[in-house]
Amino acid sequence: MSSLPVSQASAAPERTVSGTAPVLTQDTAPTLSIMIVTPTLDGGASDAGAVELTRILREAGHRCIVVSRAGRLVADITQAGGEFVPLDVATNNPAVMLRNAYTLTRLAREHRCKAIHALGRAGAWSALIAARTQRIPFVTSWFKGFREQNIFKRLYNGVMARGDRVIASSEQIAQLINDRYGTPWDRIAVVPCSIDLDRFDPARVSHERVEAMRRNWGVARDTKVILITGRILRRKGHTTVVKAAKRLKEMGLKDFLFVFVGEDRGRTHYTGELWDLVLATGTMDVVRMAAPVADMPAAYAAAAAVASAAIQPEGAPRAILEAQAMARPVIVSDLAAGTDVVLTAPAVPESRVAGLRFQAGDDAALAASLLRLFSMPEPNRATVGQRGRDWVVGHFDATTVAAQTLRVYDEIVDHPGLRQDAKSAGI
Repeated sequence: MSSLPVSQASAAPERTVSGTAPVLTQDTAPTLSIMIVTPTLDGGASDAGAVELTRILREAGHRCIVVSRAGRLVADITQAGGEFVPLDVATNNPAVMLRNAYTLTRLAREHRCKAIHALGRAGAWSALIAARTQRIPFVTSWFKGFREQNIFKRLYNGVMARGDRVIASSEQIAQLINDRYGTPWDRIAVVPCSIDLDRFDPARVSHERVEAMRRNWGVARDTKVILITGRILRRKGHTTVVKAAKRLKEMGLKDFLFVFVGEDRGRTHYTGELWDLVLATGTMDVVRMAAPVADMPAAYAAAAAVASAAIQPEGAPRAILEAQAMARPVIVSDLAAGTDVVLTAPAVPESRVAGLRFQAGDDAALAASLLRLFSMPEPNRATVGQRGRDWVVGHFDATTVAAQTLRVYDEIVDHPGLRQDAKSAGI
């Protein structure tokens, strides 16, 4: 049987990605081949994680075969030097998953892969079978906590805890994995996502870009924007935000607007529920659902604060890290981000606080947090935002995350070239 189509970055002279180390050309033999299996390549946490992992491995001189359903981030994969193989690994149809396992096994054998890294549950089942068949390490990455409504869902989710190494995006997710599945701590590695600190730098966003964003949203000059980013999903807690907006109106707060930026990816039923709640609470004037935004740095800069009201564990949400990199004060639920992502009291003293935290699902607590933030003098709010940027710059830069990622592979793959790359990355 012939191989599946593989799209590759075209051969070119040595080049640089995101201002980091040069990427080897395809004429240079890679040190290591890794297969990355992710459900989709559209815009979710695992999708962006696949792009980041590809860049890290390619910049270290290794080969990446990315298997996924096609999406808009395919171009980012190939631009980073990865090889894309289209395959529907997002399905949970058992027959298709088994067929995918056969395909992944063949690909791993043909490309001489030294490990398979799964970033989603359905594909992870196929990847696990392929890895065990080929007797190579199996790695998984958790970007959020999965719901476990019943024993079948628990079994389905459990594949993500069966990796030879299980990568958690935050301490919160690592604790969840250990609590739920008893996964030994020596098999869990905490590796957050990295943030493009050049792109998300408030000093690089012009006043004109910010004003254009506010005009696009139809926001008056004195209106305080509270930005809610991410997909329109129930677990993101939008209903808590709408109820908090109603409370703020009843308290007499004026000149504020919640802007939801994200797409519903076809989940129109929940979007309809959300609109019904907005109408029922009389918050049409203070809640706006905007189209997805291309210029996210300007969107953050146009906001007075960025909030996440997630009602499920979110790990290290990229949007909250980006907002902090833009020196925006953030407000998060206790499930939206842990204290290793957002510095909040009482985990740190008030002099180090970079945001506010409230109990998930508690709209009164969210409203109170917003009132507290907006009652601060502007210089104080700016200080809170700057602390967030300092934290992200010091802990979520590309070099640090790359070193942590390569360390995981160094621990499970017996390959001299990888070990040398890990040393050069500062491990």
